[in-house]
Amino acid sequence: MPVPTEVASSVTPEPEPPRKRQRTLYEASTQYKNWRFSKQQLSSIRTSLNEAAVAAIRDTFEADSPGSSSDVSFLNADEERLLVKFYASKIPQLCGACGFPEEVEATAVSYLKRFYLKNTVMDWHPKNVMLTALFLATKTANQPIPIDAYVSRIPKTSPSDILDLEFLVAQSLGFEFTVWHPHRALWGVWLDIQSLPDHPKEDIEEVYKTAKTHVRASRLTDAELIYTPSQIALAAFSLASPNLASLWAHSKDSSNVLQVIEPLKQMILQDSHPPDVEAVRDVDRRLKLCKNPEKVIGSKAYLARKAQEEKTAAEKRAKKAEEIRKAMEENDPFGEHIADEKKLDEAVNEALEDDD
Repeated sequence: MPVPTEVASSVTPEPEPPRKRQRTLYEASTQYKNWRFSKQQLSSIRTSLNEAAVAAIRDTFEADSPGSSSDVSFLNADEERLLVKFYASKIPQLCGACGFPEEVEATAVSYLKRFYLKNTVMDWHPKNVMLTALFLATKTANQPIPIDAYVSRIPKTSPSDILDLEFLVAQSLGFEFTVWHPHRALWGVWLDIQSLPDHPKEDIEEVYKTAKTHVRASRLTDAELIYTPSQIALAAFSLASPNLASLWAHSKDSSNVLQVIEPLKQMILQDSHPPDVEAVRDVDRRLKLCKNPEKVIGSKAYLARKAQEEKTAAEKRAKKAEEIRKAMEENDPFGEHIADEKKLDEAVNEALEDDD
């Protein structure tokens, strides 16, 4: 039966459920998921790493010579960060000398900072890690350079200095090599502003150049570990031209972001200066005395650790060899009966070599 017109008109249609906001590409990235923190989280991570390292190194000193750790002045978390920041400030100079593009520079700085959220300078000196991070960044940023050509531009450096740490750095990054950078977001903001019909007729090219200097300066801060690339880009534009930044935010119906970036702007202005060289030298001198002995080639602790590692590896190989031997005897996986012991031993050794 047809519904009367007056009844049909009085029925209120059910409201459509709100649409779920589609995630941006950045929100699907490993950077968004795994490398974003609050200031408090960063402080806690660094303090915990430092305290654990000091405790472990103190125990190593004491095991070698009881009482020897009492006179050692260990680094604190802030001093570790100072040293990392100093070597991060050297990456632009190296990139300039080697002719690497900005993408490589920014990626290397990110790798260095991420590495020291998993490790301590008392185990791995930032100079060596910085050189390895930069070499790794040339490959992940699609600007590869042969290792011999790379080390030829760095005095007193051999290929092994770089390659010996490459897997450790990659492992510490969780093999997550893609980095979303604010200098790329800044380019997008600049293009957007130029397309606005009512943007002020000021020297927008000069504003963009100034904003780029602020983005580059932000690399010496914790900005990329706390804020998104677009927030850093907008903060840099706001420092260069508050008027243009406000105009862009309003054009995107995102004027509230202007309040979010205020503390970020202060971070860029206050924390982006390279550390005092004398302060760094003092920390580096102390690091030589409190470095983990297990990482010092030739020390008693280093030799003891190596011996233990070799013993563990030998035990593992022996266990695996016995497992392979039993499997061969029971299942004959090679498709033919191995009669004598000599052939069996050869097959076991061959299987272990293939596994290695």
